[in-house]
Amino acid sequence: MGQSFALAQRLSKLPPYLFAEIDRLKQEAIRRGMDIINLGIGDPDLPTPPHIVKRMQDASANPQHHQYPSYEGMLSFRKAAADWYSKRFGVSLDPETEVLSLIGSKEGIGHIPLAFVDPGDIVLVPDPGYPVYQAGTIFAGGVPHFMPLTRERAFLPDLHAIPLQVLKKAKILFLNYPNNPTAAVASKSFFAEAVGFARRHGLILCHDAAYSEMALDSDLPDSLLAVEGAKEVAIEYHSLSKTYNMTGWRIGFGVGSREILAGLGRIKTNLDSGVFQAVQEAAIAALSGPQDCVESMRAIYKERRDALVDGLSALGFAVDRPKASFYVWIGVPRGRTSASYGSALLSDLGIVMTPGTGFGQHGEGYIRAALTVDVSRVKEAVERIAASNLKP
Repeated sequence: MGQSFALAQRLSKLPPYLFAEIDRLKQEAIRRGMDIINLGIGDPDLPTPPHIVKRMQDASANPQHHQYPSYEGMLSFRKAAADWYSKRFGVSLDPETEVLSLIGSKEGIGHIPLAFVDPGDIVLVPDPGYPVYQAGTIFAGGVPHFMPLTRERAFLPDLHAIPLQVLKKAKILFLNYPNNPTAAVASKSFFAEAVGFARRHGLILCHDAAYSEMALDSDLPDSLLAVEGAKEVAIEYHSLSKTYNMTGWRIGFGVGSREILAGLGRIKTNLDSGVFQAVQEAAIAALSGPQDCVESMRAIYKERRDALVDGLSALGFAVDRPKASFYVWIGVPRGRTSASYGSALLSDLGIVMTPGTGFGQHGEGYIRAALTVDVSRVKEAVERIAASNLKP
């Protein structure tokens, strides 16, 4: 029998990994021969557009790309990101100092507390929210302070409800719109409020904008950096994962305050060696090439959204029609918890959705569906629920 080793205490501070139980139930259902409809994972089922793949194929054959890349990213990639931001949001960026390449936005989110948070410092984290905000804080020795996101407030945090004693020790404020998991969208006026709040309290404002291009209706979400003065206190994370169906490629970028990005860059110089340059070339093709692939993606997700929301609403579920992202945030039937309802959907019907409590305690009462299967399978999921005792 091998020697046992004690894990670091920081790992014990992480919340239970709810998704492990989902995986167990899924494997059990598969063994029973059940046909699984997986609405649980936020991973696009659509392929990366061919022109991006072609650029990657050509670039990967170039020996110049076979050596270590720079941690900050090729200047040509950072220029492409800056040009894209200018066209999309009207935000002007210096590609040399205000754009930083990331190995996916998740990496940059997880690393930013290491640059600015000392043990005992507080980080303001949305609840429910992407688990990496909390995990990155804990790994840096920080203390998460959770900001409830409720339907009554359109899933926007009440910044003025944060106690003054908390704000005195707070270093970072995380925001994420369009939001995962609630799919809420924030207005420019809320972003202006958040920027002003960060300036008054000396906070670093980190906005996760990974879903900004997944607009399902006519209005495109705003950038927080479009707010006057935002670049003095904020950075915005962007990712090519969802916009161009490139989750496995692992490339994103941070933009905004040069001081904040420089701090994050100092962590990256010690912990990673940058993004494979052929992937950066492919990202240039994505950002600077034709955007009709993004329009096509939006149309597909909109059709799936309408099929799920219309179907569940007709069955009596409390569900809002999301304006962006590829998530639907669904109220579970009365008398059920998020976890018990998710387990029942999977074990009884073969439908995988993610219990809201996987994103924080304020996710209780909800379940998240990802629109990552064909519309025919979305409709089949609704039909299975309609024929069961799991509807409200």
